[in-house]
Amino acid sequence: MLYRRALINELAMTMLAVFAVLMAISVTTLWIRYLGNAASGTLAPEAVMVILGFSVVNYLPVLLSATLFVAALLTLTRMARDSELVVWQSVGLGATAWVRPILAIALPIAALIAIVSLVIGPWAVQKTAEYRSQVESREDMSAVTPGVFKESKQTDRVYFVESLGLGGDSVNNVFVRSEQHGKLGVVVAKEGRQWVAPNKDRYLVMESGRRYEGEAGKPDYKIMQFERYTLRLEPFEAKLVEPSIKALPTWALLFHPTPTGIAEAQWRFALPIGAILLTLLAIPMSYVNPRSGRSFHLIAAILVYMIYSNLLSMAQAWVAQGKLSPWVGLWSVHVMMGLVVTYFFYRRLSVAPLSLWKRK
Repeated sequence: MLYRRALINELAMTMLAVFAVLMAISVTTLWIRYLGNAASGTLAPEAVMVILGFSVVNYLPVLLSATLFVAALLTLTRMARDSELVVWQSVGLGATAWVRPILAIALPIAALIAIVSLVIGPWAVQKTAEYRSQVESREDMSAVTPGVFKESKQTDRVYFVESLGLGGDSVNNVFVRSEQHGKLGVVVAKEGRQWVAPNKDRYLVMESGRRYEGEAGKPDYKIMQFERYTLRLEPFEAKLVEPSIKALPTWALLFHPTPTGIAEAQWRFALPIGAILLTLLAIPMSYVNPRSGRSFHLIAAILVYMIYSNLLSMAQAWVAQGKLSPWVGLWSVHVMMGLVVTYFFYRRLSVAPLSLWKRK
């Protein structure tokens, strides 16, 4: 029908715009956070983009859920403000008539949220942990911050560089203090760069410098001047870290239940269910009351969304801590939300009971 086609087209365009804005905000926030970690030396600069991509995939269910809710609310609010809903209501199309066209878009998006939440999200968390471990397992000069002394992971070397070279692939004024075979050595070079051999071994190549070996004043003290000096960057065996509960596959959480695993599994199932409930809630909340102002229902919708999200987080924490039965768990929050949605539809469709209640 005409009203369905018009609603679906406008809702799809609004969803694209809202998703682009939310994605831009999320990517920018994560980008700034990871750049700060790279600047402090806790994260290799070359790993920023990879971890950023995995993090975006992990946040995708929440972004899609918020996009559905906000897009449905904005679309229907615009129609109510322009009296389009009043016109359609005059020909017999009440609030429930918009459920089917809204669900026509919401159900496929909810299915995508379920796939990402149950399958792709845990995979992304696992790959993030594996990549971090891989990056930390090697001695990498890219993690050295100019102007800051950096100790190697084997704790037998200390690096210092004054500044980065042009293009960022070299460093200027390099200082390396190392201890080999019980002898203390200090290397000072004008320039240094990292070189990867064909066998994947990494080396620090320094040019135009000197090496001081031993202790000053002793007979074995040596000073050597070099044009090029190559120092092997020894690989570091990272500590084996137990995989996070968020990285475990959903089937593992279901077949080996623990309080923490059940809480995580319920959270993954809660995301697509919550997306549907929030989208349905947007239908009765979109009707504008001229006396309450245009922004009142938007503030109320945001407040309901925040309360719902916080209740889900609290229920997940209580299930993980054993304070709440897994049988109750996050499902109780969904039931409460379903009652809220039903009440708002009842309030929109039933005028007489509300008027009687107000008279009392």
